[in-house]
Amino acid sequence: MTDLKTVIGDLTIESEQIDRMVADIDDAHWRLPTPAPGWTVADQVAHLAFIFRLAGTAASDAAAFQALVEGAKDDFDGAVNAALAEFRALSPRELLARWRAERDAGIAALAAVPPDQTVPWLVNPLPPVILACAGIMETFAHGQDIADALDAAPERTDRLEHLVGFAALTRDFAYQARGVPAPEAEFRYEITLPSGRLLEIGPADAGQRVAGPAEDFCLLVTRRRHRDDLAVTATGAEAEHWLDIAQAYRGPAGAGRSPGQFSTTSA
Repeated sequence: MTDLKTVIGDLTIESEQIDRMVADIDDAHWRLPTPAPGWTVADQVAHLAFIFRLAGTAASDAAAFQALVEGAKDDFDGAVNAALAEFRALSPRELLARWRAERDAGIAALAAVPPDQTVPWLVNPLPPVILACAGIMETFAHGQDIADALDAAPERTDRLEHLVGFAALTRDFAYQARGVPAPEAEFRYEITLPSGRLLEIGPADAGQRVAGPAEDFCLLVTRRRHRDDLAVTATGAEAEHWLDIAQAYRGPAGAGRSPGQFSTTSA
């Protein structure tokens, strides 16, 4: 992965896409359902605000973060839903302002952490650059849900490199979520970025290989598109199985998306 300053800059740009999608929509569009069952456009923005608040607290006040995690450790989904309830009381204008404030504060707090230190997180402490990459993953995933609801087209650039690297690093989340052992074999990823540059991760002689365009790969690992609708391919039985279950986040996989649910492979 690249340096913290670069990832922070790219996280800032990626998160600003949320603003551009929702800044001028009316109240009715804030209430539109997204492909995530039960979640509206407003819920997606509220979730992102909560996640950036959590990351900012972890980076700036470890004791306060531990208190938050302690209160949610037995029911993290409940804590997320409680946060959504808090934000649902806000008007769309208030929610947009809150999202911007939480985002800016969270990014600033991450940027202030020395790169050689770690930040407390939900399971294990993480280097700030990894947590910033997780922020890009969250922004990509929930931003895609917003884009699908609003029929918008997010800009996809080589900034996706950070999410590709994060997904390779967190390959085993898919197995952990299902309570099955991860394969011992390393994977080789050959992912083509929007510029045409080939991103290569993992041993060149690996028998288990994943290849395809970066946007499709990111849609796969965030479970925003079904693998049947994406140009991501696998070589090897373990890699083939991973394409069915891939996820770049901890916890339950969720329902994912159905084959053919969207008219194009990339929104």
